[in-house]
Formats: sequence, structure tokens, C-alpha cells
Amino acid sequence: MGLRDPLYWLYERRLERRLQGRQIPRHVGVAMDGNRRWAKNSGLAEAAQGHRAGADKIFELLRWCDEIGVQVVTLWMLSTDNMTRDEAELGALVQIIEETIARLRQEGWNTRPVGALDVLPASTASALKEAEEATSGNPGLVVNVAVGYGGRREIADAVRSLLHEEAAKGTGIQELAERLDIADIARHLYTRGQPDPDLLIRTSGEQRLSGFMLWQSVHSEFYFCEVFWPAFRRVDFLRALRSYGARNRRYGS
Repeated sequence: MGLRDPLYWLYERRLERRLQGRQIPRHVGVAMDGNRRWAKNSGLAEAAQGHRAGADKIFELLRWCDEIGVQVVTLWMLSTDNMTRDEAELGALVQIIEETIARLRQEGWNTRPVGALDVLPASTASALKEAEEATSGNPGLVVNVAVGYGGRREIADAVRSLLHEEAAKGTGIQELAERLDIADIARHLYTRGQPDPDLLIRTSGEQRLSGFMLWQSVHSEFYFCEVFWPAFRRVDFLRALRSYGARNRRYGS
């Protein structure tokens, strides 16, 4: 261990040097996958122990992002698909999420809910709303907490919100259909007003989005890494940034 620590430190410094002069993503989205498998591989008895370790890792990631100059981080904590998990595991996970929201609020991160709050327990929805109100306008990093989030649900909610807005103004469906464009829907997304994610990271070796930020990721760069989320290290984060910085983003041109 005494030999590995200096080597790890040197490798970290080397990665940092390679980032100098390279573009840093403004918005990073993270699908924090692998908590349960990490717990099982670590010989832990309960999945909740993996979820708790994953929650602790969030605050390390946010410090790394703040230090490097990232402006917005979206953390996918609970998908709409996850809502069908075993009741006991889901209950423990929701409790951990509520504790994490409270910690984000205490830290002063500008915390914003991203998801369908109506599918969540009332206590979780309230915690998200209260955190948003308490931290709104705080300087520094914006942290999107994606809970009860699904990409298809977000688009459906955006269209529904748009229709309600236009109906309230007396707009007919034919008139709306003729002038509807991408910007109209974008104004009603959960992340409205924010830059789209430049970089999406998914841990645990899975190489799919699973519905994460479907609309916003049209020009995002993807980075998939094998490590389970609770074991995600600063060098893994720096590798993701190095990979991003080495890419030529042409936006279809």
C-alpha cells in the first residue's frame, strides 16, 4: 500500500497536466450504476450498504467537479424503472436519497429536482422542493438530482406542460401543430434553461443510456467505465475528462 499511494498520486498529477489547455465540460451527467453489485462483491449483506457508499461518493464527485470548473452536474439517483424494485430495498434507497438531499442542502449546493415528483413518496418530493427553495440562487455548482427520472417520461411531461400552457392561452391544436418546433419542447424539459450535458458518464461497465437525458444528449459525449459507482476514483473522473478533451466535437457539421 505504501508503494501504491505515491504511484497513484503521480498518475493523478500526470492526468491533471494532460488536461491543461483542454476544454472542460460545462455540464456533466452521471448514471451512478453498480451500487448493489459493489455491495455483493464486497461481501456486504444488504444492497442498502452499497447505496449508502454510493451516496457518500456523490460528495467526492461534486468537489472534483467544482475544483475543475464544471458548472452543472446531473446525478441519476433513481429511475422510474427503479420504482418497481423490492419494497424493502426501495424503501431503504429512498431514505438514503432523502438523507443525501439534506446533505446537499447543508453543503449549499444549488440543488434542483429533475424527475417526475408525483411518482415519489410525499416525503421525498417535499425534500426536493425544499432543497430547491433553500438553495436557489446560491453561487457555484448547480446539482440536478434526478429522482423518479425517465427520459421518455421527461419528454411526455414536457409535451403535456406545453399543451396545458398553450390551451390556457387559447391556442388551437391545429395552430400549435403548424408552428411547433424543438425550442418549444425544450422550454418545458426538467433541465430548461441549462446547457445540455457535454459529457455523460456511466459506471459499472454497462454501455447504454437506459433513458438518461434522451432529449439533451443528442450532442453529448459518452464515457463508460468498468468500475462500480462506490469505487469510482478521482483518476476515473480525470480519465473521463481526458477522453472528453481529446474528442473533436463537430455537432453534425
